[in-house]
Amino acid sequence: MELKGHLTFGDSGLDRAANIRSDTKQLNSLLKKTKSSVLAIWRGKPLICGKFKDTPGWLNWNHEVFKHAVGNPIFLGIDDGIARFAMDVSDWLPEEGLDTVGAFFDPSEQHYNGMAEDYGFTELRSIMVKLSARDAELLSTSKALSNWHRENKYCSSCGAESVSSSGGWQRDCGSCQKHQFPRTDPVVIMLVTNGNSVLMGRSYPWPKGMYSLLAGFVEPGETIEASVKRETLEEVGVRVGQVDYLCSQPWPFPASLMIGCRGYAQSSALNIDKNELEDAKWISREEMLRIFNGENADVLPARKGSIANFLLENWLNGRLI
Repeated sequence: MELKGHLTFGDSGLDRAANIRSDTKQLNSLLKKTKSSVLAIWRGKPLICGKFKDTPGWLNWNHEVFKHAVGNPIFLGIDDGIARFAMDVSDWLPEEGLDTVGAFFDPSEQHYNGMAEDYGFTELRSIMVKLSARDAELLSTSKALSNWHRENKYCSSCGAESVSSSGGWQRDCGSCQKHQFPRTDPVVIMLVTNGNSVLMGRSYPWPKGMYSLLAGFVEPGETIEASVKRETLEEVGVRVGQVDYLCSQPWPFPASLMIGCRGYAQSSALNIDKNELEDAKWISREEMLRIFNGENADVLPARKGSIANFLLENWLNGRLI
């Protein structure tokens, strides 16, 4: 089954150059000799620039903002011949836009003194559909890795402080010699259909009227197919039969791999678990088209750039019969 369109954060062909991650001397040389190749990340928000907020704000390694760096530079890979790095500057304390930082919807920007006016630390969700495929991959990788380092400063075995290594793709404990690697959490997200209708759910923290496909974490010892069936049954009481894999999307909020699946419902009655969802409903193809066209004042479509939006668009266009 061929799905049409580009999936945000999808594979752009970035050369991650894993073969040189452990070569500290070479990485330091690349860092210092390559101009405008380091991306500053502040509390998970990348530095973005441009009139339309559609370009990473690459800086030189010795820019003043990096005096606030937390940890070592993270090597992202080789981008069309340019070595790219990211550095977490979360020790900086801005004077603006702090009220919504960390919220599901964060419209604020933080501006570092001395930078051009069009440079600002911006929530990735708000600009992800404006980015090129390559920039989206670089920014999602930067966000996921910087968050992993912030949350894993100490060894999970002995509790001693660990240090970054392998260009930021590993943390080492000097006490017990344990190595830790970046974590990615598998999440199933399912387009469950019953005839001409699709199952949509709504979580409590979401903006008013927003609905999306059901999703949930894959549990230890569980297959993707079993996870789809379990999550759907637990959240809304619907039994799912056949499950087909469709596509996947890295989702750095904070570090998930969204596994897109198609599920065929064997029942339609809803028994919503109110601890998990605020609401759920079956929506017909015709009504979903109205929602995507902005003709339903009560229901908003899944966020553009998300795998949910991507799957629904393909379903609406008849590519998922």
